[in-house]
Amino acid sequence: MRRIAVMGLALGLLCACAQQDDVLGPPAELGNFSLGLNYVYAGKAQTSSAVGREATEEQLTEVLTAAIDRRLGRYEGDEVYQLGVSIEGYILARAGVPVVAAPKSAMIIRVRVFDSDDNKLNETPEQMTILEDIDGEALFGTGWTQSADQQLAGLAQNAAKAIEDFLVEQNIRQGWFMPEGYVPPKPEETRADAESR
Repeated sequence: MRRIAVMGLALGLLCACAQQDDVLGPPAELGNFSLGLNYVYAGKAQTSSAVGREATEEQLTEVLTAAIDRRLGRYEGDEVYQLGVSIEGYILARAGVPVVAAPKSAMIIRVRVFDSDDNKLNETPEQMTILEDIDGEALFGTGWTQSADQQLAGLAQNAAKAIEDFLVEQNIRQGWFMPEGYVPPKPEETRADAESR
């Protein structure tokens, strides 16, 4: 039993290091993007204490706000854009039975993007389902190997990465952060570019 606990702790440390290092690489291409207001709302976040650990509204807000600031605050474009992020629900997995039922942590968020004049770039919020990383810990479930704070931090980092990926995609497809006069590629051109990579 002691060997299992030590192995789980080691896996947890490796996972935490990987998540932290992910932001240290060069940022993606986001044109004129610079992060202004980063508003995270967790007032209506749903969870179930029967299957997961609970976090306070303040914890959810602070951790996700910090993760988004860390990832998107790297961009130094000429135009300021605002983010509105609502946490709709989350699960911070409890300890489960290894292999048979190792529950996973998850979070559901909705994202809106605004320009500096508070115009919505996406009228319909983009809903995203965020999952914890699948790695060696999947055998045990992070309920065994991580605290609730660690689980939440990992989900927040994955959520910030998902938001960045969404912005990059919209920048390519819609020209959200490009200078005036930019013409987004046609869908078939975008698909051909992707296939040629």
